[in-house]
Amino acid sequence: MKILVLAKREIALNRTLVNIMGVTFFTLFTISGAFIRLPLPFTPVPVTLQTFTVLLAGAVLGRKLGGLSQFLYLALGAAGLPIFAQASSGLPYLLGPTGGYLLGFAAAAWTIGAILGDKRAGFLKILAVMFLGEVILFSLGVIWLSVVLRIGLVKAVFLGLIPFIPGDAIKLLAAATLYYEIQGRAREIYPG
Repeated sequence: MKILVLAKREIALNRTLVNIMGVTFFTLFTISGAFIRLPLPFTPVPVTLQTFTVLLAGAVLGRKLGGLSQFLYLALGAAGLPIFAQASSGLPYLLGPTGGYLLGFAAAAWTIGAILGDKRAGFLKILAVMFLGEVILFSLGVIWLSVVLRIGLVKAVFLGLIPFIPGDAIKLLAAATLYYEIQGRAREIYPG
């Protein structure tokens, strides 16, 4: 009986350690994605690799841990670590023109993880769920951009969505393809 109790403790400790490692990895992955950026001269919203990392965080880690990894990213940046695009940080940056996109990271990752759950999915379902994550992320971003810049929603769509469609289509396909290939192992490690 004592061996069984020790084995259960070891499994729980290992699960906790694996969860911490997963959240840490995707938080760092999102941070690094902020530094792979392409500024566009006509909009305050840069092209970054972060949407790719957000899609994978939700799919791989599931709703709780995926959302947590993005929330941790936001909390670290709001607390002053220079981890947002252009090595920016602080609550004022989070409340600036791109704040809606940043808040959309956690919402998108949580939603993707919640819908994909702990079952294997076909490629088209993965693609559709990740597309929904992108819709959530960009909807929050565009609405926030419209409010902060005090511009109409149509103009915000032209500044904060249209220029990003080609690049995000590529990131979406890449994330869905990668997750489709690794989902069996991901579900073993992070059951959702």
